[in-house]
Amino acid sequence: MCAAAAARLTELAGELGFTLVVTDIDTAAAAGDTALRAEFGDRIPVVLLDGAEHSYWEVDEPRLRADVADRS
Repeated sequence: MCAAAAARLTELAGELGFTLVVTDIDTAAAAGDTALRAEFGDRIPVVLLDGAEHSYWEVDEPRLRADVADRS
């Protein structure tokens, strides 16, 4: 699910002009940062927009498109 979400978000980033940052919470936890796993671990993949949770488990594409357009 994470790979599929990342792939779709990569396509949308190119189309809509936003910067995509992908964070692997398992890698972060292995490096000592367990906060992300504690917060998001039960609903990954999680999409954040401007630091706020936007959707989880899948990309809510219609909502994301609208919210990115509203940022412009």
